[in-house]
Amino acid sequence: MSARSGNLARTGEGAGGGLSQVEALLGPDGPLARSFAAYEHRPEQLTLARAVERAFRDRAYLVAEAGTGTGKTLAYLVPAVLSGRRVVISTATKTLQDQLFFKDVRLVKEKLGLTFEAAYVKGRGNYLCLHRYDAFSRQPEFPSREDAGYWPLVQSWAQGTESGDRAEVALPDNFSAWRNLSSTSDNCLGHKCPQYSACFVTRMRERAEAADVVIVNHHLFFADLALRSGRAERQGVLPRYDAVIFDEAHALEDAATEFFGRTVSSHRFEDLAADAQKALPPTDARSGLISAHALKLRAQADLFFRAAPRALGMAFAESSVRLNARSLGALSRERDDVVHGLAALASLTAGQEEAEVTSVARRASELADDLDFLLKAESPDHAYWAEARGPRVTLRAAPIEVRDELRERLYPLVDTVVFTSATLRAAQRFDFFIERIGLRDAETMEPIAPLTELAVPSSFRYAEQASLYLPRHLPDPQEPGFVEAVADEVVRMVALTGGRAFVLFTSLKNMNAAAELARNRIDCSVLVQGERPKPALLEAFKSEPSVLFASQSFWEGVDVPGDALSLVIMDKLPFASPGDPLVAARMERLRGRGIEPFGAFQLPEAAIALRQGFGRLIRTRSDRGIVAIFDKRIVSKAYGRTFLQGLPSVPRFSDLDALRGWWREHSSSQGGEEG
Repeated sequence: MSARSGNLARTGEGAGGGLSQVEALLGPDGPLARSFAAYEHRPEQLTLARAVERAFRDRAYLVAEAGTGTGKTLAYLVPAVLSGRRVVISTATKTLQDQLFFKDVRLVKEKLGLTFEAAYVKGRGNYLCLHRYDAFSRQPEFPSREDAGYWPLVQSWAQGTESGDRAEVALPDNFSAWRNLSSTSDNCLGHKCPQYSACFVTRMRERAEAADVVIVNHHLFFADLALRSGRAERQGVLPRYDAVIFDEAHALEDAATEFFGRTVSSHRFEDLAADAQKALPPTDARSGLISAHALKLRAQADLFFRAAPRALGMAFAESSVRLNARSLGALSRERDDVVHGLAALASLTAGQEEAEVTSVARRASELADDLDFLLKAESPDHAYWAEARGPRVTLRAAPIEVRDELRERLYPLVDTVVFTSATLRAAQRFDFFIERIGLRDAETMEPIAPLTELAVPSSFRYAEQASLYLPRHLPDPQEPGFVEAVADEVVRMVALTGGRAFVLFTSLKNMNAAAELARNRIDCSVLVQGERPKPALLEAFKSEPSVLFASQSFWEGVDVPGDALSLVIMDKLPFASPGDPLVAARMERLRGRGIEPFGAFQLPEAAIALRQGFGRLIRTRSDRGIVAIFDKRIVSKAYGRTFLQGLPSVPRFSDLDALRGWWREHSSSQGGEEG
């Protein structure tokens, strides 16, 4: 029997004022402590667990910052299980998803003796679509010989897989045929699919329906929420849930922004046209006419997207430009052709019996609606822009603020939500995070629901384990020669630690330039983001002393415990670029309210991002290392105090010789300059 069905007591204080169940299980005399000889009780973990327990008991919201090493996954997982309610746990990274499902869930079942069901849910694009696989198998086509070489492997796996999860088979990230073998929310036929009962997504959804704890990631959570609360209100992949726990909650706003917006790209037209051509067998009399309309639409879309960069003034292959109602005037002819083409295809395929054909009609109408919304660019609550990535152009619209979307779509559904992360505060306050995700009424500033704030310190001994290097001799980041000076200082620092360094940049341009300048002067393996897939880079980094030059995706969610990582260098304070269309729109919104955006938005956001970068270094109680920040503004500008206040209290150095002495005394690793 599951926890949700009631065989476990509800959370709350024990009878007669005794221990609650959470305290009994996670306390210093509990079964967890008795299970491990080397167990160390963490009071910080129990403090957080009690707060989560109270949130479930009182049906309230909790915002909790829990420093690295707190053991926060057990602190929220145990109360969630004991609550007797279906709880979705959402996290930003696959690493934590895997840890939760394959490690923590098992530990709670085996060591704490709790009986419950857990489900690990991924987006539908991770699963083989049996219907599309059958169609593709009849006439497989591949753009390259390399892709074709994987086909026997796919066929063999498809015949025996129980889950249909792509992770079971060793396919490269860029295996192009997967688009034809999996489904999206756009092209899934749902209940009308002939393979619906056998479908791996259907079976995954059934497992989630039977689970007490459902483990997802933020992207899937908000994609599902947007789908179920959007214009068409289609079926998502998640079951109904009673409560949500957001781990790595600092990443919520970005994930919600992505999925509450609208996107139109050439990919959507290509996929729609391809599926329209395959919607009916060639022998069907209607097939030729539908295919002709699909091919014409694709040609019209190609003309539109090829003309867009010049018409919109996009001078570079990697660039973005904001849109307004006048921006697309130079594309009026191409735009009208695409709009008419979508209308013709929708009209031709509407009202048919076949699920594949009616799916084309629905998708053509939705694409036309999205395109109309983007081309009008008239909603004051959205930012509009076009971005180029190589030869491809994508039109995007995103809500300038997600707080209203969350209040409308999420908060009415659940009375218990836990937001937790190692980095939620800026300037020692939760105000920035709470405001951005809409937990307070904008006018009265009162919480929209019962709300508790909690800050739990890390259990690490940062003053002994880490130091902070803040050189003052480097140029200001805006001055000429900054990148060259960064490269020189990187070379000196990695000689001190024997490599084993992350060098994190706020821009790909500076990353590539510094890597090129330093590569031949470093006496260990040099890795650069983009040269290999991220998992391969991390595997290579851990296998031998290395220096990894990386950008945004390595500032957070990357876990390298032990001696493999002894040095984290950040080139600049991670202010978001004011040239980014969404950032610019958010700054304009604040100015329109009479609020200065630097202090209210740019600074707290950057302070949280810096804390994430710092957090890459110390991942266990035995780790030792150095964090270096090459941006002298952290000590020369008054706002630098905001950044420093948010970092752990550690010894600080501005002189490399003094830092060398600290490293000699504290380093327990081998192979660096000091041995």
